[in-house]
Amino acid sequence: MADQEKLYEVMGELLFAVAKADGVIQPEEEKELQALLQGHPWADAIRWSFDYEANRDASVEDVYKKVIAFCEMNGPSGAYVEFTQAMERIAAAADGIDLKEREMMTSFAKDLTTRFRKDLGIE
Repeated sequence: MADQEKLYEVMGELLFAVAKADGVIQPEEEKELQALLQGHPWADAIRWSFDYEANRDASVEDVYKKVIAFCEMNGPSGAYVEFTQAMERIAAAADGIDLKEREMMTSFAKDLTTRFRKDLGIE
């Protein structure tokens, strides 16, 4: 199990990926991220990793793969519910949730569920 700071850095990467899934981070998504971070105990870690990926203009696909690999290694975590809720908020912030954003959110839950079921021998 990873430390909390690293876990929330990964959340920032995931939020970057969903915000950029449609090709550009919209001002409304940025505003929603700020609202989401208000008072969050790991706001600095989330913001840092979001900005890091944005500043290097990272590939959405590469960042998403990195997030999934980390989460698979980390194992099941209640934090993933928060990740999913945050993804919904960011994606909905600008003109509703588009197809690419929806696919990424669906993939996140499906990829992790499949992996954890396999690890538990349920598959």
